[in-house]
Formats: sequence, structure tokens, C-alpha cells
Amino acid sequence: MLKVWVVGSNGQIGTAINEVIEPLEIEVLNTDQDELDITNTDDVISFGEINRPDIIINCAAITDVYKCERNRDQAFRVNALGPRNLCIVARKIGAKVVQISTDDVFDGKSDTPYNEFDVAKPKTVYGCSKKAGEDYVKEFTHKHFIIRSNWIYGQNGTNFVNEFIAKSKKEDFLNVANDQFGSPTSAKDLARAILYLMETSEYGTYHITCKGVCSRYEFAKEISKQINSHVMITPVSTKEMADEVVRPSYVVLDNFILRLVNGYQMPTWQESLQEYIKKSRRIRMDIKKSEEKKLGLNYKNN
Repeated sequence: MLKVWVVGSNGQIGTAINEVIEPLEIEVLNTDQDELDITNTDDVISFGEINRPDIIINCAAITDVYKCERNRDQAFRVNALGPRNLCIVARKIGAKVVQISTDDVFDGKSDTPYNEFDVAKPKTVYGCSKKAGEDYVKEFTHKHFIIRSNWIYGQNGTNFVNEFIAKSKKEDFLNVANDQFGSPTSAKDLARAILYLMETSEYGTYHITCKGVCSRYEFAKEISKQINSHVMITPVSTKEMADEVVRPSYVVLDNFILRLVNGYQMPTWQESLQEYIKKSRRIRMDIKKSEEKKLGLNYKNN
């Protein structure tokens, strides 16, 4: 039976990978920061040599760009040395490595989608640390898949979709940038693509995003439409948002190698969002029913 080690299993991508793997005949080893510190080389090597997974999927990272700017050393420790340590043990045991990277390795100054052959020029500490992680992966093992994606959202994550939905319930007016462009991608659709790739030997760097391009403003409008929100959304420039860190403005990725090698097709970002919204509604309903059931039992007991 195939054995897969999911590192950073509690985050939105790790959660999605577990959801997609669940019905398959695959043994899963889940670790997060409470179980294993990936910056500790000896601990990582020990865990890998004892459990000997066939595939290591590294979803662990500090993704908060503001936190990375404030603590550069820790960003590089987790986002660069962590992947290095995982690749050291992967090479020892002959495992494949799937490294989750980011669109932030690009500077956002292009006006056409970035493909895998475009030169990475990160402008944030987060982007620089993730690029360093990519470099370590390439240096320490050839059996790797480096996955760059874009505007990812999912369960158990702090992301634009979840934040917008939460804010739309509390506020009547929201300002959203109309000069930032990307391809919103659900963690679940990304997980499906990862599982498809990881059982192949088509190693290398891949851009994997949902089809289509939109601005943050257009994304917000679509979320609002799908959740039937009446919040008023105003398009503004990034400068007007007064963000602490300026992110790359154009981070559209071209799934170039994925098309060439596998012909794998991702859904449109609107279809992917619709599936996510429906799933989120079901989860909220299940939680509500569970809470009502508990209240009913408590009432009877009293």
C-alpha cells in the first residue's frame, strides 16, 4: 500500500489532501507543527527513517506575508530549511517530494501569465523564503514536484474567501482592490491535481491554478453573488487599501507544463468556488444540527 506523509496536515491544503485521499487505498501519515518541527533536522530524519513514506507532501509554511516581513529569520527557517530537511530524508529513503510553493516567487510586473520557465524575482520576504525552499528541493532530490498555485482557499485556512464571507456578515460596505489579478484556486481542486501528479514520474516544477483570471474585486463580487450577500463592494486601488506589505499585483500563472505533459484540466475558478461554497454550507448546517441536538439532549436531561 502506498504510504504518504502529509506535512502541515492541519492547514487548508493538508486538510484538502486528506479529504481527497480518504476513499483511496493509501496509508496517510499526518504531522503538523505540534507533532513535528520540520526545522529540526534530526527529528525530521528520524521520523522519515522510522516511518519510510513513499511520498512526502510538504504543505507546511509560514504564509502570513506580514509575519514573514517582521520575522525574516523564522520565515527562512520554516519555508526554506524545512523543505531542505524533508528532502534530505526523502533522498535517504528514496521517497518522492511534493513541495507546495507560491506565485509570490514572481514580482508581478508582467502583463501576461507566468509559466514555469519565467525567471522568479520575488519582492517579499515570503516570496524569497519560498524561492529558497524551491532551490533546496531541486538541490537535494531529483524526485520532486514543485507546485506553485494562486489565491488558494479552503477549509481550516485564513484566506480571501473565508475572510470576505465573515466580513460580509458584519459590515454593510467593503473596499476591495481592483488592480490585483490572479486565478482563485480551491485547495480541494489543487489536492486532486497533486494526487494525480504524485503517482507519476513526471518530476519538475508545475503551475496549477483554476482556469480563468479575475481581479480581487471581481472575485469578491462572485463570492457575494454565490452566498446571496447584500454587502456593498467598492473597487479601490491597492494603494488605497493601505496594506502593510505590497503584494505582487499580477500573479496569473499559466499551467503550461501540466498541459504539455499530462493534459490535466482544472475547472474554472467560478465552478471551483461554487463547489466550495456548497460544501461550506453543508458543514455549517451539520454543525448547527449537532449543536441543536446537544441542546435538545441537555434540555431533556434538565
